[in-house]
Amino acid sequence: MSLSPRRGIGAGPAAFPGDAELAALRGWYAGLSSRESVARYLETQKASGQSSRGMIGSIRRQLISIARRRHRSDLAALLGHPISERAQHARAVAHAIDALRTAPEPIPRITDDVSLWLSARAANVLHEQDIKTLAQLSVRVPRRRRWWTVIPGLGAHGARQIEAFFAAHPQLTERARELMVSATVQTVVPWERLKVPEELNGTRGSFRGPPSSCTLSADNDYEAVQAWLALHESSATKRAYRKEAERLILWAVVERGRALSSLTTEDATAYRGFLRNPTPRSRWVGPPQTRFSPEWRPFAAGLSPRSTAYALTVIGAMLRWLIEQRYVVANPFAGIKVRGSARSTPMDEGRVFSEGEWAIIRAVANGLEWSYGWKLAAAQRLRFVLDFAYATGLRSSEFVGATLGQIETDAQGDHWLKLVGKGSKAGKVALPPLARVALDHYLMQRGVPTTPAMWKPSTPLIADLQAGSGQNRITSTRLWNVTKRFFVTTADAIEAESPKTAEKLRRASPHWMRHTHATHALARGAELTTVRDNLRHASVSTTSVYLHTDQAKRARQMRDAFGTPKD
Repeated sequence: MSLSPRRGIGAGPAAFPGDAELAALRGWYAGLSSRESVARYLETQKASGQSSRGMIGSIRRQLISIARRRHRSDLAALLGHPISERAQHARAVAHAIDALRTAPEPIPRITDDVSLWLSARAANVLHEQDIKTLAQLSVRVPRRRRWWTVIPGLGAHGARQIEAFFAAHPQLTERARELMVSATVQTVVPWERLKVPEELNGTRGSFRGPPSSCTLSADNDYEAVQAWLALHESSATKRAYRKEAERLILWAVVERGRALSSLTTEDATAYRGFLRNPTPRSRWVGPPQTRFSPEWRPFAAGLSPRSTAYALTVIGAMLRWLIEQRYVVANPFAGIKVRGSARSTPMDEGRVFSEGEWAIIRAVANGLEWSYGWKLAAAQRLRFVLDFAYATGLRSSEFVGATLGQIETDAQGDHWLKLVGKGSKAGKVALPPLARVALDHYLMQRGVPTTPAMWKPSTPLIADLQAGSGQNRITSTRLWNVTKRFFVTTADAIEAESPKTAEKLRRASPHWMRHTHATHALARGAELTTVRDNLRHASVSTTSVYLHTDQAKRARQMRDAFGTPKD
């Protein structure tokens, strides 16, 4: 027989069981009978005729109520196990009690059952009238005077207690009003056709930055996201990013009743699960259709772990940019991870990161300043190093020595980085879109012009953060240390879920990105000679009549291999 929590845990937060009560519970889990445990630890608290079994059950119900208040349904289910299973759950219950003891004070949620926050009598009366959640109750309270008269058995005294509860938690009433508004937005259509009430368009988003300091003229979330999309000139990139932003805004409005700029970390976690299994499917999933079709749906199917990770990466990039423009002040998706996103691609044993491993690396890099304590400038530099090295295959020594003056554009409009490589050999490396976009973003973050005509030729590609001017280049040793630190950070983050990958990351060095560049380029269709030339493993003739043809072909193939930046 399992333990079902009784309704009604008082009007205020439930008190945590005392030391004697917890000692009695531990004794019971250790094998004592209820009578023996109560006699040993609670004899002075036992009333005449009171059942020992009832006292132990009351302590368990008290802990279940605390778990439910703290929104730990997992712990509540554990604590409610059948009596016959107490021995096998003893250790887990001990850990659960410790977790509840240190858990933060509970905050009521609009979706909570009324029994979590109101007296047993009031909760029973409300349940009989099919008023089960705080949301259902909150919209009844302010509607009319003497509202309680239509709820038999509640009475004026119970009503006053409920009004006092909502007065102490005004956010509940506001949230309920948002839910009522969002109830009118149930049809999923392309976002340009969605009619969104002012309460949900972000005009008054919970995490909006001060308008006086925002660099955007956008009045709402849709306009702000459009400004972000306008940064990307590639039509393919813009379409891919629009799809992810649109899905998020539609879900926020229709399913959560929130504006994009009001989403919380709990919302972000829920969205991760939604991407894997969009429900209700009739509303969200359907075969591909034009945006003008009434059968249009945002999804053709639920996303794979890898696609989910990509979607969250795009969203994270968008929100980071909105923070930089001071449109919002927080990124609720920072640190959100996707289990299994690396398992769809076999893990390599050599000094090469697989596609799946690289996705993990970039996902961790996107949250360095939010989840791992890195300074903003250091995180921005690290992300640039990853993307630029991955797209070009540069050696570390070449990377740290490169300057803006070494970048050139040929007659076909292809971009190249001139350098002197290993063995003092002069060469050129193709700069595909991923490298150029990464460089433009990093230059903007450093306050350096992105227009080549305005460049100072001696400006290094990678800046030394300790030199405020940004004109001093980082050393190879420093780059090695920074990159190794990042790989160790990534290893620590995934140790529990992917110990094999974590061990591989602890062995990694910056040169592995060069090997990864070559391996991924070949896997994506680049010819062996193209990759060989880009890595400069063989000399390049500058006098051959076919040189420009070879260069155009080489630039095109590298552009195809690294054409769509992920961030």
